Formats: sequence, C-alpha cells, structure tokens
Amino acid sequence: MRPPEVAVAALLLVAAAAVAAAAAESAAPLPAALRLQRAVPHKGVPLEELRRRDAARHRVSRRRLLGGVAGVVDFPVEGSANPYMVGLYFTRVKLGNPAKEFFVQIDTGSDILWVTCSPCTGCPTSSGLNIQLESFNPDSSSTASRITCSDDRCTAGFQTGEAICQTSNSQSSPCGYTFTYGDGSGTSGYYVSDTMFFETVMGNEQTANSSASIVFGCSNSQSGDLTKADRAVDGIFGFGQHQLSVISQLNSLGVSPKVFSHCLKGSDNGGGILVLGEIVEPGLVYTPLVPSQPHYNLNLESIAVNGQKLPIDSSLFTTSNTQGTIVDSGTTLAYLADGAYDPFVSAIAAAVSPSVRSLVSKGSQCFITSSSVDSSFPTVTLYFMGGVAMSVKPENYLLQQASVDNSVLWCIGWQRNQGQEITILGDLVLKDKIFVYDLANMRMGWADYDCSMSVNVTTSSGKNQYVNTGQFDVNGSARRASYKSLIPAGIVTMLVHMLIFGTGSRR
Repeated sequence: MRPPEVAVAALLLVAAAAVAAAAAESAAPLPAALRLQRAVPHKGVPLEELRRRDAARHRVSRRRLLGGVAGVVDFPVEGSANPYMVGLYFTRVKLGNPAKEFFVQIDTGSDILWVTCSPCTGCPTSSGLNIQLESFNPDSSSTASRITCSDDRCTAGFQTGEAICQTSNSQSSPCGYTFTYGDGSGTSGYYVSDTMFFETVMGNEQTANSSASIVFGCSNSQSGDLTKADRAVDGIFGFGQHQLSVISQLNSLGVSPKVFSHCLKGSDNGGGILVLGEIVEPGLVYTPLVPSQPHYNLNLESIAVNGQKLPIDSSLFTTSNTQGTIVDSGTTLAYLADGAYDPFVSAIAAAVSPSVRSLVSKGSQCFITSSSVDSSFPTVTLYFMGGVAMSVKPENYLLQQASVDNSVLWCIGWQRNQGQEITILGDLVLKDKIFVYDLANMRMGWADYDCSMSVNVTTSSGKNQYVNTGQFDVNGSARRASYKSLIPAGIVTMLVHMLIFGTGSRR
C-alpha cells in the first residue's frame, strides 16, 4: 500500500523536471485513553497510489445507532503528513488481563475491531513503521472467552454479514468472520469477548480509568497487503456503527455518547483530535444527515468558485442508491460526481492568478507558481441543505507534488469519480476543520479550526459541562512509534539537481 522507494524517487524526479522545464519556458495537555497516530502523504505521492489506497478503504456498511449516556473517550491524534512517510492513521488499544497494547489502523469504512492472534497464517511479524507487532492469545487472558454460534452477539453479526456460522456447525462452534477489502487483501478468524481498557473524561474535569467487556475479532489468517511488513500494524479498528462495532458497544454500555468528533491537523506535522463526544465551538454550523444511509451522507446542493455557482444541475447531488455526498475520514482524497468534475476543474483553471502556469500531468490538471497558494488560487464553497456553507481553501483541493527553488507544482487533488455520481469528501477536505457527527440528532457540524489547539468537549447531551481535550506528550510511551523516510532527503536533492543541472533534460 506504500509506494516503493524507487517509485517515489522516480516521481520526484519527473515532477522536478516538469517544474524546471515550465520555469525555463516561462522565464518566471489533558488525559486520553488511546493515541491515534497519523502520517498522510499528500505531497510528492502519485495520485494513482492515493486513489488505490482510497479504493481499498471504501466498503459499504449498514449502520445501526444505539442509545447511551456518558463520559468522553479521547483519541489524541499523532503522526505526520510528511510526503516521505507512510500514510496511515493508527491508535492503540489495551485488551485482555493482563492488559496488552495493540496498534490498530483506524477505518471509518468498516465496523469490527480485530487484532492478530496466535497462531496466524500470513501475518507479518515486523513493521516498517518501527513499531513492535504483538499478537493476542485468548488462552493467556483470564477474562477472555470465545463467542459461539449460539451467542446472540454472533446472531447479530450474522444478520449484518459480519459473522459466519456454517449450517453444519454445532451451536457451540466458534463464531467466525471473513473480511475482504477493496485492494483484494483479507482477514479471517473468530470472535472473542474480553476487557478493553481506556480513560474517560468526566463532567467534573476529572478522568477515570475505565474498562468494558467488548467483542472483537481474533485474526488467524491474513492475505494481500495485510501481509506486507512495510506498513503493518496489529489490526484494524472499524469506526462504523453496526451492533458489533466498538462505538456501538460502548454506547450501549453507557460508556460513550451517541456523538463523535474529529479535528485533523493539516500541516506536515500531522496530528489532531478524535473523541467519542461532542466538540463545542461557537463557529460550528450544522446540516442534517441523510437518514437510513450506510454512510455519513449530506445533502449537497451546489458548489461555487470565487462566489460563482457552477453550472451543475442540483439533482446530480440528490441522495439515492447511485448518487449522494459522503463524508469519509477514511478516504485520503476527495471524489467528485462524474458530472460535476469538469465544471469544477474548468472553473479553478479560469480563476487562478495570471502568474500561475497551467499544465496537465498524467491526466490531472496541475499548476506551477512561485506565489503563495492562497493568493494564487480561488476559494471553493460547498452549499448544503439549510443554506449551510463549507469554505474550502486551496490547500483543501490542491496537492503539492514537487518544488524546485521558488517554484511549486500543485495538482488538483479532487478526483473524478469515473462513471459514478457519488461525491466523497475525504481527508483533503476535512483537514483543519472540526467535524461533529451528532448521531443523536442526525446532523453533522463543522467549523474551520487550528487543530493543533485544544478543544472543549461536552460530556453529555444538553448539559453545559465541558472539558479541555488536546494533544498528548507521547514521549513516555514504551512503544512510541517513530517513522522512517522512504528515501533520505539528501539523496532526493542530489538526484533532482543531477536531473536539472547535470543532464539538462526537459520534459
């Protein structure tokens, strides 16, 4: 899922050559339960690779909301968006007695938490993320129990397609599962019940050590990209809303409320905030969630560039089985409905500053400029039901592909959803904004925000109680992750200069 070193080097060389050639031609502090770590490669990574990663994440899932009360479970986001790092969100969960810590990838497009178990066929034993991989053994935990086919929780999973019990199996047989992802990778195993440990933030600004018995998957077989060591983790944490998702389980137990929020930091340092709770910010605006949908669908009504609405029939955005607008933090880029893509790209190209040079690179509209991105490119505005607007800055629809001296190559990061009229707003759009998924009131809110700052979070619906939730110092963790560059910056610089100044080639 991560491009190899040679491919990354080749991309940087080609992009640097394009920049140089165009320039020559134009002559111009509070506690949390879990730590979520992030490294999203927006700059310098091939668009084809980002599209492939997004395709691997897109899974349709039916979601069910469950009631509850609660404190706030906090997932401070850590990591980096540096272009030489692997693009991955992951957090840590503590499972079993004695408790054992696991690194698990965050996936909003699936529902089940699963971790590698022992023994496991095809499972990686080392990780290029410089983390120590672990495996779970139900026999080593005093509180673990295997879920059988006669268990009501297995029945619930069977009804949603997330559990397997063969008709020939006895009721005492293990409740199994098999998941296949969009990139062809897969995992299979069985369900167990055990203790999950975390910290909750209460209304009196105090924290409490908490635990709950949850059901999660025990993976004993993996295939495809899941077997690769370069970006391996201990499992996947599904943030969907089926009955077997951890969010639904904690909500039904009264541990967390029926609302969650995130604020993804957009700088190269990455990071941000993710909480099972409601971030409170005066600038938040809300629009209704479309009911009875498998994803977080919004009623997008129109798109404007520099205040001018694009000539797109609004019926193109109407939600149906084949149309609609989805907010998905598990998607790296953004995908416009096929019929909206050309008007959008044309409007951007027509509105750029005269000093910006346009070019097409591998089918994508790109631009070269030595000026600041904010002064060179227009603002995009998305209008949703209720007259609610979302301002999209140039950094939220452009990707920096390369830079040489003072010139930067920017490409439009919003992709055409070829042959489909579905719009997906991924991390490229969501970054540097608070997003609140208010499932109790079936609405979504957002506001521009500096996600390196702390936020206020309400502990329960209707109560004016707030806590301050922010970044965490991860230096004290015994299993703190550190990232490795795909290729050293010095080598990249040397190769770029060889291409530009040594060979004199132009492309």
